[in-house]
Amino acid sequence: MEVTRCRWADPASELYTAYHDQEWGVPEHDDRKLFEMLILEGFQAGLSWITILKKREAFRRAFDGFDPATVARYGPEKLESLMNDPGIVRNRRKIEASVANASAFLEIQKEFGSFDCYLWAFTDGQVILNTDDEVRPCSELSDRISADLKRRGMKFVGSTIIYAFLQAVGVVNDHETGCWRYPH
Repeated sequence: MEVTRCRWADPASELYTAYHDQEWGVPEHDDRKLFEMLILEGFQAGLSWITILKKREAFRRAFDGFDPATVARYGPEKLESLMNDPGIVRNRRKIEASVANASAFLEIQKEFGSFDCYLWAFTDGQVILNTDDEVRPCSELSDRISADLKRRGMKFVGSTIIYAFLQAVGVVNDHETGCWRYPH
């Protein structure tokens, strides 16, 4: 039986279809997973998402399982080893931003009890369900979260990156209305 998916989920790519079917748009509340997706979305800027998906396991290895406390302590030696790791996207600004973002992430956890509490407070714990199949690069919500994260010292968290992050972690459900993952 043929499954109808969102148009972006290339049926020829097992990585894309698995990501679409099992992760994208599913509400996420685990802080480590939220940190992972925030960092990966930042690395995706200017690249295709499939590039990041193909390198995801290498990113997990290189960034110590996306443990924010560990990443926040990275020094110059670790940064150089990341710059020399062919398994990841070797962009110095993005790598340095990941370390700064880890420190800001820890401060948010300290202030709110968890990054999850911080993030989901923007929607009072509710998923934003878009019903129009419109492809949008950002929203008023992503604008607000982006501005707040920047104010807290994060980088590579522009509104478009944050909107993609919100979609990925299920704060925003943008599955197309004809997709089997759309809540009917």
